[in-house]
Amino acid sequence: MARKGKKDSGRESRETQAMAQASGKSTLDGRSFLYVGGRDCQVAHLRQIASSFGAELIHHDGGLREAVSRIDTVLPSVDCVFCPIDCISHDACLRVKTGCKKFGKAFIPLRNGSKSSLERALQTMNERDASR
Repeated sequence: MARKGKKDSGRESRETQAMAQASGKSTLDGRSFLYVGGRDCQVAHLRQIASSFGAELIHHDGGLREAVSRIDTVLPSVDCVFCPIDCISHDACLRVKTGCKKFGKAFIPLRNGSKSSLERALQTMNERDASR
């Protein structure tokens, strides 16, 4: 069953990229997002997914190696923040939520740290922005 999920995830990624290319320009072009937490081994893949929407993804590990205080310095320069709730410390999550309120940034919790969770969130944002 795990193989089927990976296969479907790859297909979803190709479909998302094709849809973004077919529409000409994504509504997320030029936007930047902060992704706090998650798995280090997936950061390159997450950046590639964001790039397929024309967006930049900045990653913070949630305090494993980077100081949690760095989140405060990055927040003013991003459009919104994603946090996978299964791969982030309580301290980092609380700091992100507080910072998002302070700087007026959108906070989007993701169900998990999978690539497909980020892709679905970006696709939803793209569709909502396009319908406005």
